[in-house]
Amino acid sequence: MEFLVVTLMFIVFLQTRIMDLKRGIFCLSIQSALIAAACLAVGMSHGGGIHAFLPGMLTIAVKVIFIPYAILKVVRQLSDEKEIASDINVNYSTAAAACFLALSYVVLDSLLPGVQGRDIVASSIFMIMTGLTLIVMRSRAIMQMIGLITMENGIYLLGLIMTEGLPLIIELGIFLDVLIAVVILVILTSRLRLSFKTTDTNVLRKLKG
Repeated sequence: MEFLVVTLMFIVFLQTRIMDLKRGIFCLSIQSALIAAACLAVGMSHGGGIHAFLPGMLTIAVKVIFIPYAILKVVRQLSDEKEIASDINVNYSTAAAACFLALSYVVLDSLLPGVQGRDIVASSIFMIMTGLTLIVMRSRAIMQMIGLITMENGIYLLGLIMTEGLPLIIELGIFLDVLIAVVILVILTSRLRLSFKTTDTNVLRKLKG
């Protein structure tokens, strides 16, 4: 489990450095695969059964395969597959992620000293805050979607470890909400590309009256 957490943190850090959209989607797929592995590990530790395997299989189907495929389909229609971001913004987002990681451990040790699964809880908070940073500091709608899914993965992992396995109905509801949100975002991103010939959300400022 420690190897999984370290790998997950590395992938999230790597996302703050990536400007190529396809590589960002690939990292998101790996991140979701690690979340699926965590689901299966937690489920197996509580006796197995359909409740152990279904969340992990849903994570693989929705977040590892379907969502990256849907986003990648939009990226393939773009003439420019690079994130529009300066080196300063990239360095700021990486520095912010490092601060969030340190802060998550400090806050966790202060509020919940000796909590079980300390590293996993800290990595969950780190993912939530880093996902928010990607949404705020990146201009491409694709990277903002990646940040949104990263936030959701962090929230899901936090709920998974704090409750030692979410109820099945809640897990299904989470997957349905995320699936609907991503489908809507993919449609809006496609419309943005058709209308402005780019997925840079900065062009939306032109709509101001």
